[in-house]
Formats: sequence, C-alpha cells, structure tokens
Amino acid sequence: MKYRIEKDTMGEVQVPADKYWGAQTERSRNNFKIGPSGSMPKEIIEGFAYLKKAAAYANYDLGVLPIEKRDAIAAVCNEILEGKLDDQFPLVIWQTGSGTQSNMNVNEVIANRAQVLKGFEIGEGEQFIKANDDVNKSQSSNDTFPTGMHIAAYKMVVETTIPGIEKLHATLVKKAAEFKEVVKIGRTHLMDATPLTLGQEISGYASQLAFGLKALKNTLAHLSEIALGGTAVGTGLNTPKGYDVKVAEYIAQFTNHPFITAENKFEALAAHDAIVETHGALKQLAVSLNKIANDIRMLASGPRSGIGEIHIPENEPGSSIMPGKVNPTQCEALTMVCAQVIGNDMAIAVGGMQGHYELNVFKPVMAANFLQSAQLLGDACVSFDEHCAQGIEPNYKRIKELVDNSLMLVTALNTKIGYYKAAEIAQTAHKNGTTLKEEAVRLGYVTPEDFDAWVKPEDMV
Repeated sequence: MKYRIEKDTMGEVQVPADKYWGAQTERSRNNFKIGPSGSMPKEIIEGFAYLKKAAAYANYDLGVLPIEKRDAIAAVCNEILEGKLDDQFPLVIWQTGSGTQSNMNVNEVIANRAQVLKGFEIGEGEQFIKANDDVNKSQSSNDTFPTGMHIAAYKMVVETTIPGIEKLHATLVKKAAEFKEVVKIGRTHLMDATPLTLGQEISGYASQLAFGLKALKNTLAHLSEIALGGTAVGTGLNTPKGYDVKVAEYIAQFTNHPFITAENKFEALAAHDAIVETHGALKQLAVSLNKIANDIRMLASGPRSGIGEIHIPENEPGSSIMPGKVNPTQCEALTMVCAQVIGNDMAIAVGGMQGHYELNVFKPVMAANFLQSAQLLGDACVSFDEHCAQGIEPNYKRIKELVDNSLMLVTALNTKIGYYKAAEIAQTAHKNGTTLKEEAVRLGYVTPEDFDAWVKPEDMV
C-alpha cells in the first residue's frame, strides 16, 4: 500500500495515499481497533454532512466564510449524502466519548476532497480549505456530534420507525373490525376466562400501538432541538452572532425536518435526555410488540396440539428434520427485536448518566444503540405486518369448540344463583368431565331452559 504524510498538532502520520481522511482519522483508526472497521453508523456521518453544509452556509451569510469555500464544502457534503464517499469513514463506535475523531474524520474528508475538486492532489496540503479553520468553523466536536445524533435519530424515527408501526397498527385496526363478531374464550393468568370477541382482543393490540405512537411522537419536540452553536461548553465561543439560529434553519431546510436551536446549549452538550426520552418510547413500543407477537404465536399454536384459534401465514419450512413443520417465525423475529431494543435501552440509560460537568462522554454508543433500535422496530413491524398480521384468520371450528367446552361460561350464572353455587357447578363439571349444563341441572340449581337462556357466550362479550 502506498502512503502519504499528513500532519496534525502532534506531528506526522502516514495515511493511505488513496484515502481522503487525514492524520487524526488515521490515529483513531490505529488506536481504537475495537470491533468492525467503519462501525460508526452511516446515519451519523450523514447527519454530519447536513450540519457541515448548514454551517458553511450560515458562516457565509454571517460574513466569516468566502462563498467559494461554502460551495466547495457543500459540494462534498452532497457527495457524502449521495453515498459516493462511504468508504472514507473507517472509524468505530468505540472511540472518544465526545465523538471528536469522527468529527475530524468528516472535516478531513471534506477538506481533502474539496482540494481535489479544486484541482489539487490529495496530500498537497491545505492550500484551499482547512479542516479545522474552514470546515469546522464555528463548531466543536462537543456540539457537532450531538447535533449529528439528533439529526440521525429524528430522521430514523420519523422516516422508518413511525411509518412501520403505523402500517402494522392500521392492519390491526382492520382485523379488529373484521373479527368483531367472532366470539372466543378469554384467558387470564393463561387460564380460561369469560368470553370476548377476537376483534376485541385484537383491538387491545391496536390500542397499545396507538398509545406507543403517541408517546413516541410526544418526544419529537425535544429531539428536534440541536446543540450546534454551543461549541466547546455551551457558551457559543468563536461563533458569530446569530449563528445558532441560522444554522438550525439551514439544517431544517436541508433535511426537511423541523429542527431548531436548543433553548439551552449547556443541557444539549452535557446531557442527552432527549435521546433517553425518545428511546424510552421505543422501549415502550418494544414491550407492547413483544406482548402482541407472543399472543399471536400462542393463539396460532398447533396445528393440532396447541390452542389453534387463529391461522397465520405459512412462510417457510420450520424444521430440517420434521417434515411439514411450520413455525411462527415472524413472531420470533419480532420478539428478538424487542429483546434487543430493551437491552439497548439499558445501554442508553447508562450512557445518559455519563454527563460529567459540561459534556456527556458516551455519545457514540448512545447514538449507535438508538439508531439500531429505531431501524429494527420500523423494519420488524413492516415484516410482521406483511408476512403475518395481514394474513391472520380465525379458526372458527376450534374457536367454537373451546368456547363450548369452557367452564368459565358459568360466570353468567353468578347474578342468577350466586357465586358459590356457580363455582360448585364449575368445579363439579371439571372433576367429573361433564358439561356445565349437565351439572347445573343435576345439582338442581337451574332448569335446562334457564341454563340455555342465561348462558349465552354471545351475550357475555
């Protein structure tokens, strides 16, 4: 491999000759060989591209950056957003907690690529644009990384997570209406309970997702606040007047999302409560989705030795040894995603605690876990919707069989003969393997005609 020499404040560094990054990126690449190369999420790099472009425009408007440098920086940022420079960001999540090296990675790539676009060779020095003085003008890693976090997190939530969950929610609402007359047995404590309809049962699932979506959307206002303009500790040192508001306006324009400057930059740098808050809503949704997926796989269990009240789509063979076996794989995938999200929430909570004085120093791991959760939930809901939920159908024969055989229908007799006599009927029927009607009549508590009039599953829902 051919190398060139790049310099930073600590001296000279050998850098691969064909790469746009510089000395600080290379130092980080060699000092933090932890996990796969390039594990810093692409969405964070894209967040940086949006903010670097916005910063260049704001700096030009405020008279501290020439237009030719603004346009050169913006051109490279556009290339980053188009995915043309994806191989230029080799750094890992497990680096400095402020994300300084990733900020410099982006600065160096933009500066060197701009040099090339201007007609210079890589490594000819900062003859046109300087990584620190131009690309990073009016910025610090301490306010750029949290800004990149919020841009990436907000975009992922509104572009992937919310649409995915809304898609599944719409299907559940439709199924709830479709099956509103299908009377089935209810279950509490995993034991038989009084009847309800399949539509009512599914409506509970839909309501869970509706509340989860409401909770998630309620966090977006805080997540839309960006730290850019706070620079090193939140004071805004080395920024021109009005920069923080103007740069936020440009970020909102470029991303088409309603970002605003953070009301308090000290909070935006030292704490990441917005990330903790939004991920808390993602955790709530994971808890709900886990319940929904588990219910569906148990209701569909069988096909002959389980509950079997519903049919779900048969998507692929389920066993390498048992011919004809088909498993609830979409339920399993979704619940594994839920487990990952709930685990990620603990990492984010611990990360959120690491705000020491003026700076939180767990930014990269918080960002990576958040983005994984948001994408997984959105993708998993789409997959579950398309390959499972849309295909749910009642097993009418099995539903009727279980309703007719349930001892808990005796609850309808409580107001007619009293709780204790009704309990005696149920317990005796269970012990003798007989029906409720047989024992109710035999014990002399009701007539056959009264039992038929009073114990109607369809009237108990």
